[in-house]
Amino acid sequence: MLYLNHAGTSWPKPPSVAAAADEALAASPDTWGQRFQHAHQAVAGHFGVEPEALLITPSCTQALAVAVADVPWQPGDRALTSGMEHHGLRRPLAKLRSVAVDVMPRSERGPLDLSALERALADGGVRLVAMSVASNVTGELLPYADIVALAHAHGALCLLDGAQAAGWLELDLDALQVDLFAFAGHKGPQGPPGVGGLYVRPGVMLRSPPAACEGEVCRPGPGYCDTGSVSLPGLCGLAEGLAWMAQERPLPRVRQVEASFRALAAALPGVSVVGGNGPRMPTCSLVVEGRRPVDLATALAERGVVVRGGTQCAPAAHDTLGTGSQGTLRFSFGPGHTLHDAEVAAEALRRVVLG
Repeated sequence: MLYLNHAGTSWPKPPSVAAAADEALAASPDTWGQRFQHAHQAVAGHFGVEPEALLITPSCTQALAVAVADVPWQPGDRALTSGMEHHGLRRPLAKLRSVAVDVMPRSERGPLDLSALERALADGGVRLVAMSVASNVTGELLPYADIVALAHAHGALCLLDGAQAAGWLELDLDALQVDLFAFAGHKGPQGPPGVGGLYVRPGVMLRSPPAACEGEVCRPGPGYCDTGSVSLPGLCGLAEGLAWMAQERPLPRVRQVEASFRALAAALPGVSVVGGNGPRMPTCSLVVEGRRPVDLATALAERGVVVRGGTQCAPAAHDTLGTGSQGTLRFSFGPGHTLHDAEVAAEALRRVVLG
């Protein structure tokens, strides 16, 4: 089987990740606290932050929901987001009351029109800019450092969804000065499912519910009363996966694999690659004239190639891209893939497309 759905969940995991998770699962309870602290410190260190600023969550979706809900919103506030967002971010924004959510357009060459963002910020009243580091549909990188800088220049907070970028990119959150950052553990970090994180920059005051108060001390942001118990095996596996990715540094090589596949796929009759040609993660989305992506994904699976067909939990992004309710056929590559895998995937696609 050729597994090409790493934008969904990475597989197979590095052996050391499974070993770390298994060891934590079997460990004596009297070691749990020490194991938590060690793994927590390792994950925080990977992102260049202190553990006190990093909340371990059950998922990126949970982290995003808590971050959006705990912003100190006021009636009449505005939030800005992009047209390329996953439902995990669009949903909590859509649920806000008395807050206008404006969607920033794509540019002619990439996933975000920075000029439109700057104009919207200059209009005033923006409390939060919330956008992805990279699109889970096309793999395109948004200009995330510019997004943070523009938000701060106009007095707004900035929340970045790092689900597609964490683990792959070297992200120093302290240097980036992002206010809020959410990530998933089971994608680029190569961790187990059921673990993610929410970073809250020191000094950023959120409005947490009363459950965040312990005794007479109330946290200025969310805590584990708000997000639930931490999976210790998940956290230990996450720490090991991030360390493995930092040592291997596979992104440049895997980007070449994806670029090779994209060129081969684009040369097939009736095939159109979706998205621009700018910086990207190793993800390629395409459409085939007259064919439904879900049917193509099924046909590829029958040939041993696992991809994702449909809207990839990002219907708003497909509205932006013009790919509608049927979505795209997404090929997303992982650390172990080679140029030969790109050729195998392209040949399988050729056979499915040409019948």
